[in-house]
Amino acid sequence: MDTNRPSGIWIPLITPFRGGRIDLAALQRLTDDYLAAGIHGLIVGGTTGEPATLSAAEQDAALDAVLETVAGRCPVIAGLSGNDTQALLDRLPALERRSIAGLLSVAPYYTRPAQAGLIAHFGALAEATALPIVLYNIPYRTGVNLELATVQALSAHSNIVGIKDSGGNMSQLMDLIEHTRLNVLAGEDHLIFTTLALGGHGAISAAAHLLPERFVRLYAATQNGDWEAARTLARQLRPLVQALFSEPNPGPIKAVLAREGRIAEELRLPMTPVSAACRETVWEIYQTLRATP
Repeated sequence: MDTNRPSGIWIPLITPFRGGRIDLAALQRLTDDYLAAGIHGLIVGGTTGEPATLSAAEQDAALDAVLETVAGRCPVIAGLSGNDTQALLDRLPALERRSIAGLLSVAPYYTRPAQAGLIAHFGALAEATALPIVLYNIPYRTGVNLELATVQALSAHSNIVGIKDSGGNMSQLMDLIEHTRLNVLAGEDHLIFTTLALGGHGAISAAAHLLPERFVRLYAATQNGDWEAARTLARQLRPLVQALFSEPNPGPIKAVLAREGRIAEELRLPMTPVSAACRETVWEIYQTLRATP
């Protein structure tokens, strides 16, 4: 795999907390588990990691802990997002000092810039660093869509190499795959199989925190042309994916990992633990899947 052009199954790591602090030991244990499962790459500081509640020092500590554990065994991409372009530029040097494979950067949220603003924003980041950049399009969180023409314009920057698409628009997904040079990664877990079948390059999957080897097998089946096996795995995983996003991510994921004793079930406000009904539903589906070959 060309680590400058991400493909395969990537996990946007949760941030485990214990007593209000990041549980770095738990984060490193999770990292080891996902490497053993054959995950192709890891994201630190993606949305699933609750980065809006982390200080820069905490983000650095989490990234360093993961990099120490990975020790070159898989690429690690760092999240770099916000709605103040200059603040992101100021943050770049700290990230560039670390052995990361690139940056994942979401469209500026809340301010809802025009497409020209998106081009200028991401263009400024691309001009300021040599690190590969993966764009992140998730309009239902940011309030703005990265239009195809905008992505095509940004593709002029050689270090903008991929896009995580969480737009849920099949026409736009197909256009991104067919009419840009970027590696297109599914950002909606229920669309992983669809994205791969259309010619996409992989997924950044929060759901892959659980049964990661199944997601890796799904990807491998599509690459080997074994579509029947891929469809079977996608059908098996669908109830789990639906349950994991029945309440705000990463609450359901943390509930399962906590029940397994791998982390404490702790989130930072405004995120809260899941309901008892959600906790039981997700656990039951997860246990059923674990018992299924």
